[in-house]
Amino acid sequence: MDFSDEYRKILWWLLIATRGGEKRIEIIKILRKNPENLYKLSEDLNVNYRTAEHHVKVLLNNNIIKRMGNGYGSVYFLSDYYDKHFDIIEEIIKNYK
Repeated sequence: MDFSDEYRKILWWLLIATRGGEKRIEIIKILRKNPENLYKLSEDLNVNYRTAEHHVKVLLNNNIIKRMGNGYGSVYFLSDYYDKHFDIIEEIIKNYK
C-alpha cells in the first residue's frame, strides 16, 4: 500500500465513516470560500460553538485546516496539506453525496 491509499483511508474515516464527518465536510466547503473564525463557523453550521470547536480541532489535528491568530479571534483556513491532497479529499466529498 502506498501513502496515498493510507491517506485516503484516514480521510474517508474522518469525513465519511464517523458521526461528525458531514459537519467536517461542511467546514471544508465553507473554508473553500473564505477563512472564518469559530463563531462564524458555528453560525454557518447551525451548531453551538463547542460543537464547531470539536470539528475544527479534528481537522486541525489531521492537517486539513490551519489556524492564524490566537484565542477567540483565530481564523481558520484550508492548509497546504489540503491543497497537496485536494484530489483525494474532493473525490471523497464527491462520492459522499
